[in-house]
Amino acid sequence: MKKQKLVSIHGGHSGEFCNHAEDTLEEVIQTYIAKGFSWVGITDHAPPPDDRFLDAGERKAGQSAQELQERFGRYMQSCRSLQEKYVGRITVLVGFEGEGYTGYKEHTKALLQKYKPDYFIGSVHHVRDEFFDAGEEQYASIASKLGGVVPMYCEYFDTQYSQIEALKPPVIGHFDYIRISDPHYADTLQHPDVKQRIERNLESIRAYGLIMDFNVSPLWGGGTEPFPSGWILKRACELGIRVIPGDDSHGTKTVGLRIEDGIKILKETGFDTDFPVPQFAERY
Repeated sequence: MKKQKLVSIHGGHSGEFCNHAEDTLEEVIQTYIAKGFSWVGITDHAPPPDDRFLDAGERKAGQSAQELQERFGRYMQSCRSLQEKYVGRITVLVGFEGEGYTGYKEHTKALLQKYKPDYFIGSVHHVRDEFFDAGEEQYASIASKLGGVVPMYCEYFDTQYSQIEALKPPVIGHFDYIRISDPHYADTLQHPDVKQRIERNLESIRAYGLIMDFNVSPLWGGGTEPFPSGWILKRACELGIRVIPGDDSHGTKTVGLRIEDGIKILKETGFDTDFPVPQFAERY
């Protein structure tokens, strides 16, 4: 029986280049090799354009946007070096995870022009420039300012749509990440205003031939299902959207964690789980 190919379209955060991760980038890649991965996309976070978008951890560490931009340059250099070093043992795709705050279009385009990665992931972690993945209290505060969780979801999916239309990210990261601190997300995702936006965004992903990240991090982080939620995943399958698993690893301990569970879900939903190395057109 043919062994299932292990891959990750969204992985490789390391403590060397990300404050909320652990271990060196080389240790992370070596762990992917040890676990038998065929290929992996290394996609650490893009640096912020200025100090407005520093997260709490970066502020606490006394870092500046300039410092993080310099670190990102070292990240790209290191990633290219390791890509070459481990040829024949694993295919490493060099990428980064983008953002959706004010000025993201120009900032992302500048990073693409300067570093020419193999690809990048279009993700959204901010709603109206506020970082919503900083715990339940911060999440509730943002929702309150916007008039509730439904308007917050709508803002999120509108930002995602704008990102899709403006940049056409080769990969869309954790599609419904906005549900991260919503205990009633299953109901919120079904709200007509939210559902209409989800359908619209999926249609754009299909039209542009983009890939969706099936992000299993909720499974290793205490959640019950990956991003995106089951009915969204099924709809993506119906639309013929290509979906590839991502472990969103943040150190050696989470490399490949629950990725086989994610692959099983994809197979049961009706996706092809062969996962050849994506061939990204020259875009930058």
